[in-house]
Amino acid sequence: MTGIRNAIAALSAAALLLAGNAFAAANVQSLRGDVRAGKVQLAVNDRVTTGAVITTGVGAQAILRFDDGQQVVIGENSLFRITDYQYRANAEPTADRAIFDLLRGALRMISGAIVAKNRDNFQLRTPQMTIGVRGTDFMVVLVNPAYTSVLNGAVSVSNTAGTAVFGAGSFSSVASANSLAVSVPASALPAAASSAFSSMGAVAGVTAGGMAAGAPPALPTAGLGVSGVGAAVAVGLGVAVGAAVMDSKDNDSATQHSPTP
Repeated sequence: MTGIRNAIAALSAAALLLAGNAFAAANVQSLRGDVRAGKVQLAVNDRVTTGAVITTGVGAQAILRFDDGQQVVIGENSLFRITDYQYRANAEPTADRAIFDLLRGALRMISGAIVAKNRDNFQLRTPQMTIGVRGTDFMVVLVNPAYTSVLNGAVSVSNTAGTAVFGAGSFSSVASANSLAVSVPASALPAAASSAFSSMGAVAGVTAGGMAAGAPPALPTAGLGVSGVGAAVAVGLGVAVGAAVMDSKDNDSATQHSPTP
């Protein structure tokens, strides 16, 4: 009887693991330098799932490709969390969602099928803002303040001050969670932001607008749209930071190593 109970428990645990992996994940498409999920050193073709906290070291970079086709380029010295990602190709659009937290550093995101089916199911959260997308290729760098660059489509940038919308070719700045995002010229970008945007904008191996990416971001040509001040989207910085730090200790289970072909 003890053997049977142990077998049942093992099967139950395996079923839970498979259920958790059924909705979420990305493969490591490429990387360089020190890239980890929790304490686990990542390699090309490794699988990362919901809950994983990805960190990159000095000079490091990683490209994740999610199951819906979305790609995320994580810049150096970054802390990125896959907070809640669920995707099933044949499910109702309302069942899909992609929620991420960028707590340090820089990233580039190229949206996939989740945004194509229901753009309201996507959020990228940072300490200063929550970003929504409209079929988009965009970049974010956190250098206090935060900066965004839109390469394709448009993004909405929300916090307690309201929501601003930025189109392709635009740059914006967000000073704090209580300050409305504002459009800025390329000449106003600090060196750290400009360098990060140039590096991520020139990354090979990602797609933008159906074509291979590889060109640096264009100079800003689009204006700024602002919706009602006070129409806030809560970022929840304290919760996000605390969860990321706590969960980073347990995120080894959110990583699966695969042999490199």
